Amino acid sequence: MFRLSKLTDYAVVLLGQMSRTPGRVASVAQLAEQTGVPAPTVAKVLKSLAATGLVRSQRGAQGGYALGPTAEQISIAAIIRALDGPIALTACVTGSDDNCTVESLCPMRGHWNRVNVAVNRALESVSLAEMIDGTQVFFPEPAAGRSPGISGTQIA
Repeated sequence: MFRLSKLTDYAVVLLGQMSRTPGRVASVAQLAEQTGVPAPTVAKVLKSLAATGLVRSQRGAQGGYALGPTAEQISIAAIIRALDGPIALTACVTGSDDNCTVESLCPMRGHWNRVNVAVNRALESVSLAEMIDGTQVFFPEPAAGRSPGISGTQIA
């Protein structure tokens, strides 16, 4: 099963909360209270997000964290990379941090890259703003020659 980490899920929640008041600096305690995410987890997630520029930190009595780019400028892929590292479905795809011990013998070598690129593009195409909007429902466009089903539907 392909599953995002809990920290990445928390990152989307925290960034979503921060995007409701762009430019406002919020403390770890405030964000923990507003989101229900435990304060130590909030601190850990924000530290990772700050290292990548998705949030900016401010020290001092009025310190805390604020959103770096706007919610429209932050892709879901950027959030995943900030917390989980490169998006790689298997050990043998380009950009993976893992090493496959049977890569030279594997008949699938190189073929997973196509799938990995498609997943990366899909995650890059969805912004944080779209995730927190709540009015859009996304359905993938059908591939050529496949049953159309429901596609491109937007619910207002």
